[in-house]
Amino acid sequence: MKQATLHQLKVFEAAARHGSFTRAAEELFLTQPTVSMQVKQLTKAVGLPLFEQVGKRLYLTEAGQELFATCREIFEQLSQFEMKVADLKGLKQGQLRLAVITTAKYFIPRLLGPFCQLYPGIDISLQVTNHSGILERLKENLDDLYIVSQLPEHFDVNCHPFLENPLVVLAPSDHPLADEKNISLQRLSEEPFIVREPGSGTRTAVQKLFDDQGISLKVKLELGSNEAIKQAITGGLGISVLSRHTLTPEGAATKLTILDVEGFPISRHWYMIYPAGKQLSVVARTYFEYLMEAAKQIAEQTNDARPAP
Repeated sequence: MKQATLHQLKVFEAAARHGSFTRAAEELFLTQPTVSMQVKQLTKAVGLPLFEQVGKRLYLTEAGQELFATCREIFEQLSQFEMKVADLKGLKQGQLRLAVITTAKYFIPRLLGPFCQLYPGIDISLQVTNHSGILERLKENLDDLYIVSQLPEHFDVNCHPFLENPLVVLAPSDHPLADEKNISLQRLSEEPFIVREPGSGTRTAVQKLFDDQGISLKVKLELGSNEAIKQAITGGLGISVLSRHTLTPEGAATKLTILDVEGFPISRHWYMIYPAGKQLSVVARTYFEYLMEAAKQIAEQTNDARPAP
């Protein structure tokens, strides 16, 4: 391994991550033969095969898996070093990797703009996915910080609540129940429901509320995005439960209303989490502190923009 170069490790890491020499070449702006040659030289330095090909697919060998994990640790440490040096120079630069739950897309981008203006040297990678996707990324430690609305059950994480995330019942503004007060869950269950896909934290919370009361939902439609659900509600296909933040900032222009239902809003929070024992980089710590402060302003804006039931 003394003969291995940092460039070879970067090429190998890209090939291992993509499972393809061609895609690694595209990412690194190299030719495919160059990638193959670099991996071949690294394989010779290691003394064991790093890849095996089955059909048209590449798979890591045991040695390849060990080297891939080592590469990720090396590049993470180098990235941390670069950020610390920049911080010592009075600069904030480096990469911030965020993974956020789907609903958080309604406020996180609004916070990233001012943050980037404050720290132009920081590059941001933002991944938006559902609860199951967050768990997969958390398991692989792919990001610096994770923003979720449902805490993971089988992961040891540092957890910091920073913003309320109330779930409300949405219906068309001309719905027969729009003017009623304290609607019972039993009455609500008679309405056709539009729900998020399995794995969604919102769906899990709603299902638990009705299951606890022994009430079944009439699921008419299952959709994979909050925007699609809002359009379906407006089209008269049914009612749904979504975060109140999905009505911000465009909520006033929609034809939706919040129903007054017993047990609602369901009180929830957004949490900023990261694996226990993980040392946050200078950049991640900077964003952590920024978000905790900025969340106060978001809460005020949300309350001001909230449509009346």
